Amino acid sequence: MAYLREREDFFKPQSAEVRAQGNVIPPVRVGFKRLTEDAVLPSKAHASDSGFDLVASADVIVEPGATVVVPTGIAVQLPVGFEAQVRPRSGVTSRTNLRVALGTIDQGYGGEIGVICDNIAQKEHDATYGYYVGYLDGSISDDPEYLLGSYLIRKGDRIAQLVITRLPSVEDVEVFDVEDTARGSHGFGSSGVTVNAQA
Repeated sequence: MAYLREREDFFKPQSAEVRAQGNVIPPVRVGFKRLTEDAVLPSKAHASDSGFDLVASADVIVEPGATVVVPTGIAVQLPVGFEAQVRPRSGVTSRTNLRVALGTIDQGYGGEIGVICDNIAQKEHDATYGYYVGYLDGSISDDPEYLLGSYLIRKGDRIAQLVITRLPSVEDVEVFDVEDTARGSHGFGSSGVTVNAQA
């Protein structure tokens, strides 16, 4: 039991602060710039969250089978040696047919952050305007303008998250042979589906 208590203490926030004393790593400073007056600066819902919420800066309709780039009205300034990754929000993915594509923002890019969004709903062959439009919270409403299965991303909706990641220093070299391993060139599906499957 004493061992378990020690492990519990180790993971308590105050213990982490004590362990960090004498070896304090300063926070990484990341700059966000509004490109439009009413753009919402990225923020974290909780201090311990991995990502900053990205908010749509305009209403955007995503029809079935369509891909759109949702504007955020925000540019990011990254320190040297870092990248930013645009990632989906689990709530949007679990409640709708919208899928946010993973995106990479290089340190040298100073333009607007756009969120690539796909609507994976199938477009009905006999679909006509006037069925319904869906929202990011999973609700729907009648709307005479949009195709069945469309989604309206509203200005102010949290559409994705931005994760800041440190990059390793990498030097590329040409090689003329690749070291042989037990796995070799076995690729897709080679390790099987079940945990006791042999490679």
